[in-house]
Amino acid sequence: MQRYGMTIPFDAVPLAEQRDWIVELADLGYTDVWSSEANGADGFTPLALASVWAPSLRLGNAIIPAYTRGPACLAQCVATLGAAAPGRFVLGLGTSSDVIVERWNGIPFEEPYKRVRDTIRFLRAALAGEKVSEDYSTFSVKGFKLGILPGEPVPILLAALREGMLNLAGREADGAIINWLSADDVTRVAPIVTAHGAEKEVVARIFVAPTEDRDAVMALGRYAISAYLNVPVYAAFHEWMGRGEQLAGMWDNWKAGDRKAALAAIPDQVVDELIVHGSPEACREHIQRYIANGVTTPALALLPFPGVDQRQAIRDLAPR
Repeated sequence: MQRYGMTIPFDAVPLAEQRDWIVELADLGYTDVWSSEANGADGFTPLALASVWAPSLRLGNAIIPAYTRGPACLAQCVATLGAAAPGRFVLGLGTSSDVIVERWNGIPFEEPYKRVRDTIRFLRAALAGEKVSEDYSTFSVKGFKLGILPGEPVPILLAALREGMLNLAGREADGAIINWLSADDVTRVAPIVTAHGAEKEVVARIFVAPTEDRDAVMALGRYAISAYLNVPVYAAFHEWMGRGEQLAGMWDNWKAGDRKAALAAIPDQVVDELIVHGSPEACREHIQRYIANGVTTPALALLPFPGVDQRQAIRDLAPR
């Protein structure tokens, strides 16, 4: 079955009023809903609501940071949602970024590769009902045992950008979560994961603006791109993907404190590659390119651009 997901919650209405929206997703043929966790809603509550509102939907995080909950607290969150929606929950785990972890939460952003590896290993043991006493490389757990277990095993996907994390996702997780990449980039990224097993899942958060107002897409798309691609982990990823020359002007001006010049330096081509836009049919065709190139689960994220009716966009972008 081809999976087809949507990012929740939506920006257009309060969380408590989104029941009809979530139910309609299922009616339209969406198979998944995917949350995130940055400075908006936490990554679990919207999924808990969706689990009751639309019992057919699979629930996923994209992503929960490995740093911002202690190991035991994270295991409790995962086990609780896994018990509330047996067989329907997928944990998306990642390093997040120095901005979220260190600047916003006051937690040192140290040894990210080891931290997510250790967290995966701990969660595998804890979610299996084991009593965990272990000195991992980045934290220690002494005598912890979950008092609630998920009804069925919870798959763990790892947010990954470059080769090290992509290989870790294939080797120790059940697959990878990727984002801020073009459809063509998938041909380089996905095979690194699936080399560890053809069954590995590759989820891509795909940013979509179903509008034919190209000027608005270019202007607002540059703001979205600059917010992410100046974060060191994303800058390194796009350098690796070969966009160093295209993005050098943005990076240089951003570091110099000239935000206006940084935005202006982002080429139209980069916006076209990283943000799916145009008519609904053009958007669907673009999304299919991601699937054809190795994405097993597209997780659409509607960009809140002026003139884009999010409810109508959900309907227009629904799987055919």
